[in-house]
Amino acid sequence: MTAANIQDRSGGFPLLEQTYNRFPRIRHVWADAGYTGQLVRWARETLGWTMDIVKGVVGQRGFVVQPCRWVVERSLAWLTRSRRLSRDYEILPQTTEAWFYLANIRLMLRRLERSV
Repeated sequence: MTAANIQDRSGGFPLLEQTYNRFPRIRHVWADAGYTGQLVRWARETLGWTMDIVKGVVGQRGFVVQPCRWVVERSLAWLTRSRRLSRDYEILPQTTEAWFYLANIRLMLRRLERSV
């Protein structure tokens, strides 16, 4: 996550580097059109990752499901059903992160409960 005053193209470098250090087994990344340019080449040469830029259909009007993007949108929709995550109540980002973990744990436990 980067601050709102940092463009995606420049904020992507430290973001991908931190992700690489934390999750070294990742080999493929999907990103939206804001991450095009040198970042794709840098990720390939430095991290050994391939990046797919998911772009919208040219001339399309209205809502269109984009490849791989629906997974992120669906996951965020599930998380925003948690009342605590629907607004920015927290001051520290670490607190928000903890609530995200709790919301995901709740979702997984409900799925396990249904499968038993």
